[in-house]
Formats: sequence, structure tokens, C-alpha cells
Amino acid sequence: MIWKGRRQSGNVEDRRGTSGKGVAVGGIGTIVLALAIYFLGGDPTAILNTVQNSQVSTSDSTYQGTAEENELAQFVSVVLADTEDVWGDLFSREGAQYSMPKLVIYSGSVESACGLGSRSTGPFYCSGDNSVYIDLSFYDELREQFRASGDFAMAYVIAHEVGHHVQKLTGIMRKVDSLRSRMSEKEYNRYLVRLELQADYYAGVWAHYAKKMNVLEEGDLEEALNAASAVGDDRIQKSARGYVVPDSFTHGTSEQRARWFMKGFESGTIAGGDTFSAEEL
Repeated sequence: MIWKGRRQSGNVEDRRGTSGKGVAVGGIGTIVLALAIYFLGGDPTAILNTVQNSQVSTSDSTYQGTAEENELAQFVSVVLADTEDVWGDLFSREGAQYSMPKLVIYSGSVESACGLGSRSTGPFYCSGDNSVYIDLSFYDELREQFRASGDFAMAYVIAHEVGHHVQKLTGIMRKVDSLRSRMSEKEYNRYLVRLELQADYYAGVWAHYAKKMNVLEEGDLEEALNAASAVGDDRIQKSARGYVVPDSFTHGTSEQRARWFMKGFESGTIAGGDTFSAEEL
């Protein structure tokens, strides 16, 4: 992706060197689910909302990131700026105003309105403070653990989490969350899958306009598709357990995630991403 020398977002908060410390009170189920979300690279808001935290923040003013990490911080800031431009324009076309999310970069652990997040939870969006949180070391995990290398793989992750912000603004996230207490976990998981696939679609919509801005390089689209496939429920469960449990899926299969990203990339419209009305995912 061509990004150096381009506009960086002013909505980035760098909290590297600042850590939220404390004791999270929760059962083993919370821990297991948080780990599952980490492996999926998804949104742990539902888990974090159930955890009561007692924590304080400590800051290390001497923190200095490596040259690679600092460059990555600049990169994600450019990606965020691009999402601001794309979604601002798309919302304007619909007669609405796009409220920009914040991107919080941290190292180790972080305090959010949704609770205490950490490197183990992976990148996540917190609807409580309209912020995307990411520990930049996740880039190494994408490359080494998920075998999804390349800067556009990381761009896909940022665009997916911003997609959750779009879902909050359009009211989709609130509607899905309202179903939580009205159905079984198995039934609710089906809605979570549709929620995540829609965020993948929205990431594809952003990539559609990134191509129009002539900032995509050869191989970028393949990097994003590879990343989407790498965090599919089936692939992760197969790797971790040796078998898959479809009823426990919360993000969709590798094929579904890549396909809905591609749908967004080809369409470039908000309307085409209605995963909740789709008969087949």
C-alpha cells in the first residue's frame, strides 16, 4: 500500500508506555471466550462488558518504540485517515454525518470504556467510547501465527474494526446486542457471525475506494483476503483443537469472511452489505 507522505489522522491516541493494571473479576468462561476472541482478531466488547475491573494506569514517559513499530504507528494512522475520508463521503451521500472513531495504540494492556483490554484480546472496537484499540505487536502475530503477512493485512484489521464503528452509527450493533438476553447462545452466535461478516464487507468497501485513490499496490488485495481467511472460525478451531464446532462460530468461516470482504470490495456501497437479510452467508 502506498502510504508514506500521506495524511495521518488526528484521531489517534498513542498510549504506548501507559498500561492499565488491575484485577479482572470473572469466571473461567470469560477467560476462555476472551482467548477465543484474541485468536479471531475480533471484537471482545461483549466479554469485556461482563468484567468488572479494579485498575490504575501507570505511565512510562521514557517509552521508545522500535523504528519498525513507530513506522507501523504512522501506517495505521494513514489507514485510519483513509477510512475517515471514505466513510465521511459515503455517509454524506446518504444525508448523514459520519462521527469519526478514535484509534488507541497501546502496549501490553489498556483501559477502555468496555473494561481492561490487553494484547491477549487482540484488536477490538469499544462502542462505549467509540474507539478502536490495537497493540501494534499484533502485526507480528498476523505474520507469524496467522501467516498473513503484508501491510494491507494490517490495514484490513483496522478497516474491519472501523466497520464495527459504522455498525454502531447505523444502529445495527445496538439491535444485535438487544437480542442477547432473548435467545440461546447458539442462536445468538448466528447473529454475531452476521455482524462480523458485515464488518468484513465494510472493510472491503473501504478497500474499494483505496483502489480508486490509487494507493493499492500489486498483491495488496491478496494480502487482505489471506488475512480474512486466516481468522475464520473453522481454520482457527481446526488449528487449535483439530476439529470444528460450527454452532460455536462467532465470526464466520474462512471462506465466508474472504467472500464478504470481496463483496464489499466489488460493490463499494453500504446497501450491499445487509448480511442480516442474506439467505445464505
